[in-house]
Amino acid sequence: MNQHNYMAKSPLLRSFGYAFKGFKAAYTERNFKLHLVSASLAIITGFISQLSVVQWCIILICIAGVLTLELINTAIEHLVNLVSPEYNETAGKVKDISAAAVLCFSIASFIIALIIFIPRLYTLYFDPLYACQG
Repeated sequence: MNQHNYMAKSPLLRSFGYAFKGFKAAYTERNFKLHLVSASLAIITGFISQLSVVQWCIILICIAGVLTLELINTAIEHLVNLVSPEYNETAGKVKDISAAAVLCFSIASFIIALIIFIPRLYTLYFDPLYACQG
């Protein structure tokens, strides 16, 4: 049995393939790209500000939460469009509520990032004692 047949028949590998197809589909969405850019900026800022392990864990949980909610929101939007292609007030509310969930977690994540990054960056760039140690 060659490797290609094994991969084609493996339910685990197939499920990963479907998940990656989902990422590819989500990548076409403007908001998902915006969240990826924000995540990249947070990661770069994390390296610059020399986060602790706990701070990294908090930032990564925030990033994963926002991206996960955006994936769920995108799936809900596509499903609603499939079952209700014409305008429907209830369908609109479903889409609005799922978007609000993303917004809520995004705002909380942004506040958490400010709480973590501002003191670290201030110390790194403006504290003369810290600068002398480097």
